[in-house]
Amino acid sequence: MTSPSSSAIEVTGLRRTYGTGDDAFEAVRGIDLTVAPGTVHALLGVNGAGKTSALDVIEGLAPASGGAVRVLGLDPVADRAEVRRRTGVLLQRSGFVGDLTVRETLQMWAAVTTDARPVAESMEMLDLTRHANTRMRALSGGEHRRVDLACTLTGRPELVILDEPTTGLDPESRRAVWKLIRDLRHDGATVLLTTHYLEEAESLADQVSIMQAGQIVREGTLAEIVAGHPSEISFRTPDVALSWPADAQSSRDGDLTILRVDDLQSALTDLLVTARAAGVRLELLTARTATLESVFLAVAADREGALL
Repeated sequence: MTSPSSSAIEVTGLRRTYGTGDDAFEAVRGIDLTVAPGTVHALLGVNGAGKTSALDVIEGLAPASGGAVRVLGLDPVADRAEVRRRTGVLLQRSGFVGDLTVRETLQMWAAVTTDARPVAESMEMLDLTRHANTRMRALSGGEHRRVDLACTLTGRPELVILDEPTTGLDPESRRAVWKLIRDLRHDGATVLLTTHYLEEAESLADQVSIMQAGQIVREGTLAEIVAGHPSEISFRTPDVALSWPADAQSSRDGDLTILRVDDLQSALTDLLVTARAAGVRLELLTARTATLESVFLAVAADREGALL
């Protein structure tokens, strides 16, 4: 599955405003976003950052207040019928009929979908076969979410937009969905996803964009996102004075000492040599490079600081 455009999604200067005059609120403030064909792109941000407002425009559910959007080389509003045929969208909430069984729900969905997968294949993909005769109202939240995903993929979409796809799933089911997303990418599909599980984005995404207050404030590969962000060493030690590496910023979290450093290997080596010379054992010692979570939390802290 390939797109005739060089980008599966091309967003330029996108704005989305609610209300008018003094009551106007700009939820999306001139973002640029490019999603390459055959990749997984994660759009992250705290609640209220503008992710859903941006997705509504990309999906063709709402017009842009400003800027331009192309999806598979098409206008998602003017060319909605064509875009919709080639796109699978998973919303945060769905409205299935509770009295229908899982099989009946997927049959109904397949009946209105171009080039639909066989229902048995859809159920197998999402581990729903054993629930085929279960009524929708009797499903757990995680099982209901898997039916959502099965419907989203019924039309073999070129572009898959997943808004928090693993919410409500247990860890085993979440890993199964991760494999499914990787398989979609392997088969040539493009995936744009939002998630609050940062390890999900770390595991799946080729590119990451972080939104804050309606703007994209960080963007790139995972390595690019965390580059320049400090690594962290934490440990517990008896009340003995130790000298920290020169570039370390120290803080306390209960009885733990936390050091934030730019060069993790050099700082950890210096710390261990100093502790050994002082005859001190560093308990609960951990060392980790910067993570997407640490960058995300720093972005969120910047937002909170701006509001004070």
